[in-house]
Amino acid sequence: MTDVGQGRIAGVLLAGGLSRRMGGGDKSLRTLGGRTILERIVAVARPQVDALVLNANGDPARFAGFGLPVAADVVEGYAGPLAGVLTGLEWAKANVPDAEWVASFATDAPFLPGDLVARMRAVAKAEGADLVCARSGGRDHPVFGLWPVRLADDLRRAMEEGVRKVDVWTARHRLAFVDFGTDPIDPFFNTNRPEDLEEAERLLAAHKPG
Repeated sequence: MTDVGQGRIAGVLLAGGLSRRMGGGDKSLRTLGGRTILERIVAVARPQVDALVLNANGDPARFAGFGLPVAADVVEGYAGPLAGVLTGLEWAKANVPDAEWVASFATDAPFLPGDLVARMRAVAKAEGADLVCARSGGRDHPVFGLWPVRLADDLRRAMEEGVRKVDVWTARHRLAFVDFGTDPIDPFFNTNRPEDLEEAERLLAAHKPG
């Protein structure tokens, strides 16, 4: 991976939701351009980190073909993306003992940028930030973030206190942002609904190389 500072970086793929707007099931396993969305995201995320874990609930066997460790939410009750971030942080503490950071990736964004982690780590270093999240088109994308392993216990305490919204917890720490352009495609375009998947197919076809 690209050298973006001291300390190893683990990655967590957030796939622990219920995908209600997609009609249930695993939206990351829907196909786009003949490949699953998850396959596309893994291909871009894996080179950016030193170790990668998939955060997903239910039977992990359905992800066996991806060759990734699967970790269920460490907080019960489908507690949202913060539960996935905490899962990634605690997995890194147990499995990547020299990891300094965990990068989180949503698994419904097939146009994920290949320089996301390097840019977030650079901003964290330049600004002395505790946390870094992505931003595009004037919108924050907290599920694409860089989280220090040293705050794992702090996040667990917050979740035990009932915190569920990402911005409630990040407001307690020094947060920085990395801005990405949206031309020709917003790299954080997400496929939450069937119509979003149709639009992603159109975007993919319109901007296919060559």
